Amino acid sequence: MAETDANSAPLLKEIFNRDRLNHFARETAAIHPTFDGERFLQLASEGLDDLSIMQRLRQIAVAFHTTLPGPYEKNIEILSSLAPRINHGFASITLPEYVALYGHDHFDLSMKALAFFTRFGSSEFAIRHFLLKDMPRTLAVMQDWSTDENEHVRRLSSEGCRPRLPWSFQLKQLIADPSPVAPILENLKSDPSLYVRKSVANHLNDITKDHPDWVLAKLSHWDQSDARTAWIIKQALRTLIKKGDTRALHVFGAGHKAEVKVDKFTVTPSSLSLGGAVQITAKLTSNDSAPQKLVIDYAVHYVKKTGGTSKKVFKWKELMLAPHAGAELTITRPIRNFTTRIHYPGRHVVELVVNGEVLGEAAFELDA
Repeated sequence: MAETDANSAPLLKEIFNRDRLNHFARETAAIHPTFDGERFLQLASEGLDDLSIMQRLRQIAVAFHTTLPGPYEKNIEILSSLAPRINHGFASITLPEYVALYGHDHFDLSMKALAFFTRFGSSEFAIRHFLLKDMPRTLAVMQDWSTDENEHVRRLSSEGCRPRLPWSFQLKQLIADPSPVAPILENLKSDPSLYVRKSVANHLNDITKDHPDWVLAKLSHWDQSDARTAWIIKQALRTLIKKGDTRALHVFGAGHKAEVKVDKFTVTPSSLSLGGAVQITAKLTSNDSAPQKLVIDYAVHYVKKTGGTSKKVFKWKELMLAPHAGAELTITRPIRNFTTRIHYPGRHVVELVVNGEVLGEAAFELDA
């Protein structure tokens, strides 16, 4: 999820605000005139201000269940008509949530519904409930989805079974053994859609956190001459590369020690207040008589509320450095609060990381 300025961004849970609930009620009544919109609004908005985004999502699905006529087959028909009328992609995720809550006794219909609903938002959270209940049967359907003509359905086949999908529960069985998803990832390894390739890369990156050898072995057989596959491989190994894993760096020709001299590594200004920015500059000179591939990153040791630090590695530059040639890099890093990071006063160490090795260090002081 992208970093969002905590001082100005609306809360994500406001996707499901009272205006949206009114929209749901109006559109459902237009499809099914006897729909009790007032009752729906009463149930869906109960305690709304105190609910998180995922709690709101579920409460709306429950409200639909209470106010739709039933049986399940009839409700799915109504919600399928509602899906293209919803005016926000994420808001439509409440429809697959309904399937997750009430569709387990109607497996085939529920799978068709999730494949349809995912075209308008995503069924990635809902499908996980079916994976928990019957993983082999659900993965068999998802493998079929991985060859679907629709990119949203293909993406669901990967995103829905990510072992560590953000905002959802972990799939412990796939964390322990990722091999059941291998056919899905194989089918998608050169997908024409960037939307799908991002999911495959994130899925593989998830797996590297538990089974790096499994991922590296699999990727070693993938064709890097295919630009689409090469993109997935690069993104899939990003966490290992940030950790300086020599096997991952070797995949990109940077598994060797960098034969360079650091002529300069600075962070300016040396002191600043929250809301400012630092400029990081590095100047390197090759000590090698042959060209060398360099993967250059920088790491910031952010001060925590407790006074300790937490290291965060950022990608900087990949380059081929000619024999005895020099390279100078500059990047600006904003120091302001985001929803994903709060800054605290103190000394922040910044490291220069080249081919997984720390070659330089500087620091800046964040004032109270």
